[in-house]
Order: sequence, then C-alpha cells, then structure tokens
Amino acid sequence: MSLFQQQVVELSQHLSRLGFFAATGGNLALRIDAEFMAVTPSAVDYHSMQAKDVCIVRLRDLHKVAGEGTPSVESSLHARVLRRRADVQCTIHTHQPLASACTLFGEALVVDRAPTRQLLGARIPIVGYAPSGSRWLASKLERAIRPDLNGYLMRNHGVLCCGPDIGTTLERLEGLEDFCRQYLLDHIHARLQEQPGLRSASLPLIEALLESSSSVPSFNRP
Repeated sequence: MSLFQQQVVELSQHLSRLGFFAATGGNLALRIDAEFMAVTPSAVDYHSMQAKDVCIVRLRDLHKVAGEGTPSVESSLHARVLRRRADVQCTIHTHQPLASACTLFGEALVVDRAPTRQLLGARIPIVGYAPSGSRWLASKLERAIRPDLNGYLMRNHGVLCCGPDIGTTLERLEGLEDFCRQYLLDHIHARLQEQPGLRSASLPLIEALLESSSSVPSFNRP
C-alpha cells in the first residue's frame, strides 16, 4: 500500500505545480483493488504531505484502515466513481481555472473536437450544485456517471476526471482544460462581435490570459 500512498503524494504535488490543486484544495484517489482506495488526506498542504498522511479507505463504506491523516471530505465522490466504473483506477477532482470557470455556465458542454471526444466522450455533463463534501453532491455526481464519459463539471465548484491509470487521467484533465480554454474564447469572441470598440481593446489581453493558464509542466507518470 505504501507504493499507492507515495503515488498519491507525487501526483498531488504535480497537480499543485500545475495550478490545478491550490493549498489544500483538490483531491484524488487511486484504486488499490476491488475493496480499497488510497485517497488524499483532508486539510494537508500538498507540498508538505508525506506518504504516511495518505489514507487507505474501504470503498463500500469509507472506513479508514491505514494512514495517519483524515480522509478527504470528498472521498465519497471518488468512491462512487470507482464503485460504478470497474475500468477506472484513478479519479482526480480539481479546481483548475478554466474548466472551473465553465461550471458557472451551468450547462453540459458538447465536445465537437475529435481528439477531445476520444479523451472525454461526446459531452461533459454538468452536476448540479451541492455543498462540498456532502452526500448530496456525491449522489448528484453518481447519477451523472456514464461508462463513456470521463470528465464531469460540478457547478460552482470544480471538475472530476477519471481514467484507467494516472497518465490517462492526467491527459484527460489537461485535455479538458484546453477544451474549456477554447470554449471560453469562442464565447468571448461571440460577445465582443456585438461591441467592436471593446473587442479591439480587450481581446489581446483576454487571449494572453487564457493562453498563460494553459501552460502544462510535465509529470513522470508511473
């Protein structure tokens, strides 16, 4: 189990460097087997996290069996995905900036780009708002889970992506952020077409800001 705990630490720190995790915000889980998962601890800064802090919990009831930390309050989000999707080994919930901005629209996104569709599926569902860490939010996410959809927006909250391994899940997170960058740009372009004066003054700045948000450092994927 220590291998899974160390992988959780390394992946969490990578996501923090990426800007997808901030301070103690964001969480993830790795499936150990059919019964257990390794999950990030609650309220632990990712840069000071150690393998011993990472929690091993039982999937069916979230009972902790190992680890010195307290399991993430959003452990239920991860457990419900892992219970419903036997093909999934890794789940990551982030507050990455551009995809999180898209949650404010309150609508599912239709994926019209073939490479992104291969990664995430034909659409990115929107999960209605519920308080962070609540069973209500976990239940809403569970109702949205589909075998062919690998990214989920949670309204006014963040996103969750899942995959058969760490590398694929990271690729899906990165693909979602890139798709949302273009989605936001398309919406901004459409709005600014109606206001030509504002368009010429603001569009270069907006594009530069969105482009800077999409820089992705590399990760040595297990």
